[in-house]
Amino acid sequence: QVQLVESGGGLVQAGGSLRLSCAASVSIGSVDTMGWYRQVPGKQRELVASTTSGGTTTYAGSLKGRFTISRDIAKNSVYLQMSSLKPEDTAVYYCKARMWNGATYWGQGTQVTVSS
Repeated sequence: QVQLVESGGGLVQAGGSLRLSCAASVSIGSVDTMGWYRQVPGKQRELVASTTSGGTTTYAGSLKGRFTISRDIAKNSVYLQMSSLKPEDTAVYYCKARMWNGATYWGQGTQVTVSS
């Protein structure tokens, strides 16, 4: 069982920045892909950004340039740096890990609220 713990969410004004952290209970060197997703009430959870063990990163098209995903293998953590935040970025942000055997795990989520 892999546990993922997100932190760093909160309330920020439009134009501000936040850095989300996701700490894994296992070495992320053993994880195929780690990603950040977000969800607002009544909508499907959507991909924000992901990073593979090989270093390939993927971003939702509308977010590239404002959001940056990174990983720190030594700290078993993945980060999401968010800048120029907009009210429409308000959501619960989830960390996801996909293991080499295909198993996937989710964190409990962290709320990000951007005020106008």
